Amino acid sequence: MTFNNTEASLIRHGNARHVDLQECLYLLQEAYAHNLVQFGENVRTKVNFICNCCACCCEAMITARRFAIFNPVHTTNFLPHINEESCNGCGKCVNACPVEAMTLVSVNDPAKPKMKMAKLNEDICLGCGVCVRSCTTKVIHLKPRAARVITPLDGTHRVVMMAIERGTLQNLIFDNHVLLAGVLGVILKLPPLKQVLANRQIKSHYLEALISRRLCWRT
Repeated sequence: MTFNNTEASLIRHGNARHVDLQECLYLLQEAYAHNLVQFGENVRTKVNFICNCCACCCEAMITARRFAIFNPVHTTNFLPHINEESCNGCGKCVNACPVEAMTLVSVNDPAKPKMKMAKLNEDICLGCGVCVRSCTTKVIHLKPRAARVITPLDGTHRVVMMAIERGTLQNLIFDNHVLLAGVLGVILKLPPLKQVLANRQIKSHYLEALISRRLCWRT
């Protein structure tokens, strides 16, 4: 489901059609009912799409399972919490999880050697909530993350954050000279720790001077 410039381009070239608000909400609810993973473009302004993805053929979900690289491709401020004492180990959440973040482990009870319970790998969890809907015993619910994840402001901000996370910021800057001003602008708005990490990756005396001046302005 696309919006803004992406929507206009796809409709103009005959690859999409316009829908009104009522049909839009109906389609989103239908996707939700089929346990599809729903997420918007990971930016705070000018969102261009909402995806409704299945785990079997969505390239984003397949990539997530293989490489476990999420932030800032996806950000979520909620994670599933399992009531381990009430979990019956049915495995429905394991089967529903699109990125294989849920597994079954032993409850380590000598009286019940075969008993299992669900366990979450928070490092690869999308926070999509599909497991919550699939749990018939209602022992899983979403809870806020301990540390809030900041969603990128726009596309440039997201690309810079992705490059910092993957250690490839220097390649982004030197391979895309046209984007240099925008990239530096984003870096100067990052938290101090992220700025230091960015500076280490590109090893730029120019950037170091800009960051130092920026920190002086803040203080």
